[in-house]
Amino acid sequence: MQEQKLTQQTRKRSKQINVFIRFSEDEILVGKLLLDNRLIHFKYDDDFLNLGLNISPFKLEYNNKIQVANPKPFRGIFGVFDDSLPDGWGMLLLNRALEKKGLSLNDINILDQLAYIGETGKGALIYRPAITGDENFSHHIDLDRLKTAMDKVYYGTSTEVIEELLALGGSSGGARPKANVGYNPNKNEIIHGQNILPHGFNHWIIKFPSSEDPQDIANIEYAYYKMAQIAKIKMSECTLLESKKGRKVFATKRFDRAGDDRIHMHSMAGLTHDNFRLSAVDYGHIIDVAYHLEQSASARENVLRLAAFNIYSHNLDDHSKNVSWLMDKSGKWTLAPAYDLTYSSTSIGEHSTRIGGEGANPGRKNLIELADEFSINKPNEIINQVQESLAHWPDIAKKCGVSKESIKRIQTKFLELKD
Repeated sequence: MQEQKLTQQTRKRSKQINVFIRFSEDEILVGKLLLDNRLIHFKYDDDFLNLGLNISPFKLEYNNKIQVANPKPFRGIFGVFDDSLPDGWGMLLLNRALEKKGLSLNDINILDQLAYIGETGKGALIYRPAITGDENFSHHIDLDRLKTAMDKVYYGTSTEVIEELLALGGSSGGARPKANVGYNPNKNEIIHGQNILPHGFNHWIIKFPSSEDPQDIANIEYAYYKMAQIAKIKMSECTLLESKKGRKVFATKRFDRAGDDRIHMHSMAGLTHDNFRLSAVDYGHIIDVAYHLEQSASARENVLRLAAFNIYSHNLDDHSKNVSWLMDKSGKWTLAPAYDLTYSSTSIGEHSTRIGGEGANPGRKNLIELADEFSINKPNEIINQVQESLAHWPDIAKKCGVSKESIKRIQTKFLELKD
């Protein structure tokens, strides 16, 4: 296994990096990324092309030519590789770790960042040679200690455990602090995430509240998971974990892992090169991508169902990084289980993903028009099933430990949105 210690000399060598894909035990060379004259070039390996595994079918040509991505939206890299990089909390950790090593953030390039991600990223892509830190962490995880450490790093008052936090959540997307762990539900035991976990453990993600979140944010997201199940939306298994001090955190089983095997994961943002912070994506675009990747009517129906749930449950943060597809080792694509379903707002008070161009007040009319455009059968039945699932909110939320204030506030919004 190729690894490097993070030094200034190492940083200067991050001009070329190999991309591998690992579904099970074997790593398969996908191609090479090369930094030359401030541009990042990519070329598929000839042997990989013979496998017929097109890892990014819309923006990356599947041939043996040298390719260069546009500077925007991903700083000159193709979206499939940008999906391996963190944003939000994960990027904060990466920057803090590089600062701790005495490196200038202005000099760090994307290949350095991918090398730091190495084999710890989402999905099945791996980057070699990997830059490693001095990893010597405790096997078991204390949720209270971890949250305290996260707060100190977030507010810039400590860097003592930065490498441990980076190992746990360095590839995480989203703004909320996350940790990739091994979890044994039978023993209720949490350990550091590793490529190979002990018997009885599976790969999970733990989400901690940010400073702006309500105290019961984990309970709210867990209640949304319960409602999504009633609405027939596929999600990975979720649960609430409780720390020794009684703090509740939301946890979900990773869908890009099957045991210790990996599954290639590609977001809507990465597939279409959409800047999810200034997104131009409409739910119609997502349906179109779903159909082209999966070639099935159910793929279109699944996206419509998700759109309806986001609209009526006031999940405005439904941006293009919050929808992904999975590709298995045979090259078959399927819509990934839904994730990040919770009560949320945006700075402009509109949905991040529009529906028929409408982002402020989308409703049944927009959903029906979308269904007609893509020949989706029985859209009213889908909408009614979603609204019926949300009618269970008061009972589900109470059982999930949501506060009375949050139950009332969210219920009021549900009633406003119903049509």
